[in-house]
Amino acid sequence: MTYSWDDVRLAGDGFVLRRWRADDLPSLLRHADDAQVVRGLSDRFPHPYTRSDGEAFLAGKVVDLSDPVFAIEIDGEACGTIGARPGSGERAHGAELGYWLGRAHWRRGLMTRIVALYVPWVMQALSLTRMQATVLDINPASARVLQKNRFVEEGVLRAAIRKPDGLHDLRMFSRLA
Repeated sequence: MTYSWDDVRLAGDGFVLRRWRADDLPSLLRHADDAQVVRGLSDRFPHPYTRSDGEAFLAGKVVDLSDPVFAIEIDGEACGTIGARPGSGERAHGAELGYWLGRAHWRRGLMTRIVALYVPWVMQALSLTRMQATVLDINPASARVLQKNRFVEEGVLRAAIRKPDGLHDLRMFSRLA
């Protein structure tokens, strides 16, 4: 089943979650082209982050924008994203959560509030019973965001991810409805 998220606008304390727009490209490039942001993300998120990378993302060529993938807008500017990739078949009751936020907005509790608004909404919107997320071992702040939002650490996938500085563990978290 395909949903339209075009009219969704979730307002939180100091932020708005909404669909990405073509005119978000300049702010996307400003916040995404940061090695500190990229270090905890998958290889789908390159560094340097170029104009063509931003255009490909906004065109839905990097992640499926028919999924509930929203821009995080702060002070009128898109400066990060949050989204859920629903499972299929025997995993259709669950989804995988992903997010990032521009470094200018770190250490203010914003991502914790963003996840607190988005996760219950998307679980209800998609009739999910499970939301899961993975976090690289070098990103304890992201693990804290999940734990503050009732995600439980289920285990560690040892040496699961290769980054330029070597192999890293991947921590698995989930939250049940």
